[in-house]
Amino acid sequence: MNNNVREFINADTKFQAAIHAWEIHLVNEGCSTNTVKAFLSDVRLLASNIPPDRSIGSLTTKDINQFLHWMENERNVPCSPKTYSRRITSIKSFYKWLKTYGVIEHDPAEKIIQKSVISPLPEILTSVEYQAVLDAANSFRFGAKPDARPIALTQLLLATGIKKNETLGIYPNHIDLEDPDHPVLYIRYDSPTNRYKERKIELPVDWIPVYQEYLDQKSQARTKKVFDFKARTLEYVLEEVGKTAGLTKHVSFNMCRWTSAVHDYYVNMDPEAIRIKQGVSKIQWREIFMKLKQLRDLYAPPAQKPQEE
Repeated sequence: MNNNVREFINADTKFQAAIHAWEIHLVNEGCSTNTVKAFLSDVRLLASNIPPDRSIGSLTTKDINQFLHWMENERNVPCSPKTYSRRITSIKSFYKWLKTYGVIEHDPAEKIIQKSVISPLPEILTSVEYQAVLDAANSFRFGAKPDARPIALTQLLLATGIKKNETLGIYPNHIDLEDPDHPVLYIRYDSPTNRYKERKIELPVDWIPVYQEYLDQKSQARTKKVFDFKARTLEYVLEEVGKTAGLTKHVSFNMCRWTSAVHDYYVNMDPEAIRIKQGVSKIQWREIFMKLKQLRDLYAPPAQKPQEE
């Protein structure tokens, strides 16, 4: 639809129809369900504050500033700095899209001042802790009761950066071992709305023997999910790995995901390749990439701090 937006809406179009067209655009761009909902809600709030006979092309910068003032000072509904910033982003994105595809000539949101609010940096493993965690996870394979699950899980998370729900959704047929030198993991989603998150991720060759060992130890049939456990059980496995490594940090799915991304950035993987590997939209990536730049120095060994690009 993007290339033919003007066939469906124009500057005289009312907000409801234009917002619906924008929703289609956001979904096609691969925005997450939560992002789409938030952006649509923000622009609908703007529309609700505008007389119903006003069109998308009739709005001025003054109108938008008046709306923002009302929202922040007169609405009598709490609006946190982060929400306020996101609503400005939503309005700017909406009108930039309209102008980009020739629906309007002038963008009234272009001169709106953006108040950026970045959430705190996540806690990650340093490069030294990264190896310590892998060593600790691997040690469970050689105990009185050999258990390959900790290393199979931990190494997979650090290598791929996949989310908790993605880990729980892996079936054996999602792991392609046809080319032993280039094994891959396919991330699949049941819901069509999450199809943009589906992707193919290269797996470390040295993870495959661990994976095979783990499968041999499983009592469940191989037709079931690879990690056929409750989420809390796997969280406990990661916690035990962290304790065994002697860390005071709480090793978690989210910590492994961020550490994986920072590691990839540290070894000079192309940022766009990291974005695709992580399965995030371009809009989400803006803030994530800003954080990766800051986290890279925290990850690096003290004597090997990389120069900023």
